[in-house]
Amino acid sequence: MKNIGHGGKEIVERILPPIESKKRIRELKRIAVTDRVARECIDLAYGFFTPLQGFMGKGDVDSVCEKMTIMNGTLWPIPIVFDITNKEIKEKGIKRTDTILLTYYGHALAILEIEEIFNYHKLNLEQAVLGTTDLEHPGVKMYNTLKDTFISGKVTLVNEIKFNPPFDKFWYTPKQLRKISTEKGWERIVAHQTRNVPHTGHEWLMKGAWFSANGDLPVEKIKTGILVSCIIGPKRLGDYIDEAILLGHQKLHDAKYFRDDIHMVSFVLWDMRYAGPKEALLHAIIRSNLGCTHHMFGRDHAGVGSYYDPYDAHRIFDQIPKDSLNIKPVRILEWWYCPICGEVTYSGLCGHDKKRQGFSGTMIRSMIQDKVKPTKLIMRPEVFDMVLESADKYGFGSPFCTEEYLNKRQAVFEIPKLQNRKIIA
Repeated sequence: MKNIGHGGKEIVERILPPIESKKRIRELKRIAVTDRVARECIDLAYGFFTPLQGFMGKGDVDSVCEKMTIMNGTLWPIPIVFDITNKEIKEKGIKRTDTILLTYYGHALAILEIEEIFNYHKLNLEQAVLGTTDLEHPGVKMYNTLKDTFISGKVTLVNEIKFNPPFDKFWYTPKQLRKISTEKGWERIVAHQTRNVPHTGHEWLMKGAWFSANGDLPVEKIKTGILVSCIIGPKRLGDYIDEAILLGHQKLHDAKYFRDDIHMVSFVLWDMRYAGPKEALLHAIIRSNLGCTHHMFGRDHAGVGSYYDPYDAHRIFDQIPKDSLNIKPVRILEWWYCPICGEVTYSGLCGHDKKRQGFSGTMIRSMIQDKVKPTKLIMRPEVFDMVLESADKYGFGSPFCTEEYLNKRQAVFEIPKLQNRKIIA
């Protein structure tokens, strides 16, 4: 598989070897970054955000907000920005054309070659990206935490990132995933995004999308894989713990609910904006950079509350130029259990609407919390057991995020040291 990503550009990869990094960072001004910025530095440097090579300047932010493209016309729906306070800029003496070192928990993370320093009105950003400035929207809350100034420029990691168990088994860069897909012989790859442990509704979403992607192929030519692409980012109280999500999906693979040669599990670092249809476009761009040819979109993809219509994420793909994306959306309705049919079935097929029993997330969570094993029509028993095992091993006894988990959990990744001592931000 060729390493050509979104916008027809070569997949970005900007990582310096440690020896070269030591030389380059010695005299640089140092700025400590937030968790979000650290994750986005990693995404930029490994090519998840291809063709972007760094944080956006004002012209690109304006263009994204107004037209959903960067200035060269490439589709892009959500600004990728690095925020900093005016106070820190003055204290550090930072100016345009400087090259600075970004640090994360005291360790050297990345070099940022500054191209522009500018201000931006947060309300404009919120309205353009989210379609609302309502303080109850989680994306608005996130944007309101941004500092008052933005810096643009190319980002280069100063070392390879080290992922801790169990994340290390599921971390693949875009170039690595493309290589693996070629080795597996996959010519079509269907992406499944998730932030939940899998119940059978999710399983049928994947299977339905796989069928859809193969609809025009004779049996002997089917070379299609399913890439489960979990979102790993900030967690809220009550969310499933990340470890249970990844290991639960892997258990579907290990227990043979999917054949070894058509299914694999990975993750992407991303702080959800809950931007509904615009975030659906960004997810499609990221998965196209991973080499995926299809991306499934179900009900209320990337939505929250009642801010978006449940199928806005389906419709937005009809509102963009056909040649602006090299990935095909697979638009899926709902799967539910029908007692009349006696099976899990699809809302586009089953006519027993009044008898349907949806996959209630609240009900499933309650059963997991009480350690009551659901029927296998709701959740595979192997997955249920793995979720409880993950709770004991990683979640301090709970499969859901608690204060203890958020305060004491092992970090998803670490920054390897370049020197014998930490670089103090």
